[in-house]
Amino acid sequence: MAEQLILSNDCIKATLSTKGAELISVIKNGEEKIWQGDPSFWAGQAPLLFPICGGLKDDKFVFENQEYTLQKHGYARFCEFEVEDSGENRVVFLLHSDEESRKQFPFDYELRVIYTLEGSNLLVSYQVTNLTDKEMYFSIGAHEGYSCPEGIEEYSVIFEQEENLDSNILNGNLLEYETINVGKNTRELPLRYEYFAVDALVFLGLKSRKVTLKHRATGKCVGLDFSDAEYFLLWTKPGAKYICLEPWWGIQDFVDSNYDLTQKRGIVRLAPHATTTKEHTILF
Repeated sequence: MAEQLILSNDCIKATLSTKGAELISVIKNGEEKIWQGDPSFWAGQAPLLFPICGGLKDDKFVFENQEYTLQKHGYARFCEFEVEDSGENRVVFLLHSDEESRKQFPFDYELRVIYTLEGSNLLVSYQVTNLTDKEMYFSIGAHEGYSCPEGIEEYSVIFEQEENLDSNILNGNLLEYETINVGKNTRELPLRYEYFAVDALVFLGLKSRKVTLKHRATGKCVGLDFSDAEYFLLWTKPGAKYICLEPWWGIQDFVDSNYDLTQKRGIVRLAPHATTTKEHTILF
């Protein structure tokens, strides 16, 4: 049974679940900042993507001549995490590989998801330790849904730098090499539901490592700093009152994938018995 933990200070109150180590609520100035999961659109809120981000061609990959089946976004979001450590401003969730996980993903690992309140900011750290004697290959990413009660078309995403916003076209769960442009030499992307008629906007080559979701009429905003994430996605469902801001360390398969996990674009390589940390900060 999932438990909930609360981090709070004078600025914000964040609620987290042991199921999927998921952020399920942030209250600031009496307002809920996280999508509350209306199942008629999307029941999720802020799922953790591990050990892959996005979809695999035919939902499978090959490693050391063995074929494995792995669903879109992996399985961590469905797992019950242990609470390794917790306090008023910090919590550490822990997930171990086990016999069941090795059927889908043939590595022994520890995954820690660490949330730390720093004023009105929430630092989210993903710490992966490779417990095997061979190199480990994985992806990890955030999929946090932010509440847009007026509808997303009242909002813009502001990029840290001027961008040519070329989004790779999605073919089912897979990426085409062809792109569409949703903004030229601009820092501002006014959101439109039509962008999400198929699925997500997928940006593979942004210069910016910080974005801000801004309500144009009031100026209210939420920022996201993802300094070392190579990929960034936006996603909602037409008509829904949320937008997901998604920094990823990894990406979907392209349509011509050869299934080889070691050759997958964006895959994180982790040396035997090494630990790596991937972080982003939510700026409330």
